[in-house]
Amino acid sequence: MTEQIAHLYAIGCLGSVFFELALIAGAPLGTWTQGGRYAGRLPLTGRAVAAVSIPIQIFQALAIINAAGFPLGWPLWTGWAAFGVSGASCVLTAITPSAAERAIWFPVTLVMAGLAGYVMVMTRAAVM
Repeated sequence: MTEQIAHLYAIGCLGSVFFELALIAGAPLGTWTQGGRYAGRLPLTGRAVAAVSIPIQIFQALAIINAAGFPLGWPLWTGWAAFGVSGASCVLTAITPSAAERAIWFPVTLVMAGLAGYVMVMTRAAVM
């Protein structure tokens, strides 16, 4: 079951990566990201932030999949780091000034943090 949960987490990360790619390409989705500061297309600085988040999300997906047992050879702490980033993202999304961003991304980040937490707790239980 842990492997399937890890794959669900990775699919969520992939969906978020596609959202970031759309932002970089100029999709008018600024209301739903970065605190809703920009209605419509993001400026270049906002697109740069979106670009930086892509490798972070890929790292998170791979770290959780590794922690669930897929042999990437990464240390277990990378999964805990991914869980921490997911938790921080959830908190930051919960307090964003953008109601649209909160409505869309808070439930997503909450579920993502829950999935990552489940994998990490079950992995820790399996090690003990």
